[in-house]
Amino acid sequence: MDTTDQGEFGKLTDEAFERSRRRLGIPQRNLRSTHNHEVTKDGIRHFAYSYGDDNPLYCDPEYAKNTRWGTLLAPPAFMYTVGEDAAPKPDPETKALLKGDPFAGLGSYQAVMEFEWFGPLMVGDTAWQLQAQVGVQDKPSRFGGRTAHVTRDFLYANGNGEIHAIRRGTWINAERTKTKENSKKAAPRLPEPYTPEQLAGIDAAYEAETRRGAEIRYWEDTEIGDEIQPRVKGPLTTTDVIVWHIGWGMQLTPPGAFKISYNVRKKIPGLYPPNKLNIPDTVQRLHWEPERARELGLATSYDYGAMRETWLTHAVTDWMGDDAWLYKLRCEHRKFNYIGDTTWITGKVTAKHVTDGHAMADLELQCANQVGEVTTPATATVILPSREYGEVRLPDPPAETLEGVVQSELRRFSIEETS
Repeated sequence: MDTTDQGEFGKLTDEAFERSRRRLGIPQRNLRSTHNHEVTKDGIRHFAYSYGDDNPLYCDPEYAKNTRWGTLLAPPAFMYTVGEDAAPKPDPETKALLKGDPFAGLGSYQAVMEFEWFGPLMVGDTAWQLQAQVGVQDKPSRFGGRTAHVTRDFLYANGNGEIHAIRRGTWINAERTKTKENSKKAAPRLPEPYTPEQLAGIDAAYEAETRRGAEIRYWEDTEIGDEIQPRVKGPLTTTDVIVWHIGWGMQLTPPGAFKISYNVRKKIPGLYPPNKLNIPDTVQRLHWEPERARELGLATSYDYGAMRETWLTHAVTDWMGDDAWLYKLRCEHRKFNYIGDTTWITGKVTAKHVTDGHAMADLELQCANQVGEVTTPATATVILPSREYGEVRLPDPPAETLEGVVQSELRRFSIEETS
């Protein structure tokens, strides 16, 4: 890995923060190959099935054509699989500014992911994606000492240039030596074998699942304190992670096998640490190879944050029905969800309001494991049909272009950091 002009590798320094701040708002080229170049009925179905969702709005063309959308709709988190690079080719000065990673060698952990959806992706659509760092904050952490909270925007538009969504992620960067030392102080919790009764309870929850579907959920009939029907995901297996990748793609590395993987490894060898047979293999294998996870100070392999985010969208979209619109979702990933864990998604309505003519309901959600630990608390905002305010209108994006949304996000984080 090229560490030229990166300061102290694996150390969190003032210089690293300054280099990171100089990148704010600058579009960055997407080095990853998008999984889907077009929204297709197969791509939608593969993605929905990858997280256990057989909603006919996503999977049955005959059903979907009779909904308000008139065709198959992509699930909210389908954005993870699409998006041609919309960043302009950088000039030499910009290329130098974006060279390397200011926080190279640090442990990087996804902490928060926020979504805002402004319009759907449908069969036949193409999509554009623009990436830009919009925030960096210097924060202390009991777990990792000094940390860098880096916020990156992933902005999406359809092929016509209409804004689809904002995906806003915050990653915590900390020195690995400190995180390893602290992780050793706490005894790791590993999943224990399940009893037949526990497995029967999980199966019963799957059997009881229902979906609102075509039955309209009106805002007036929704009450504060209403609970959504729980959803269960698990016990998580390595097979589940593989199936997830079938729909999600390989969003980090590698984008393909054998020579395609080799071509990536030539450019970025640091992404392929050797396994116990001395064979270079992707860093992502910690999600399915327990030995690699333990080498990094973790108890065993674990899921992706994107999986839990998608599970939450599944629970909410089943609750709200075909005619509603999932507007916002915010997730905080606080604990690992290990292979063998079972995740229970629950939630309730915490507020109702009318904002800019939209009849909205706010939800408080959580993912909790089989021993009752909350791994991901979350909140969501849903726009519901209303007898008084009419059918759902899609929300307006903060700007009409991807570049305009970047500037809006920079203003947002400037206000947050000074308040």
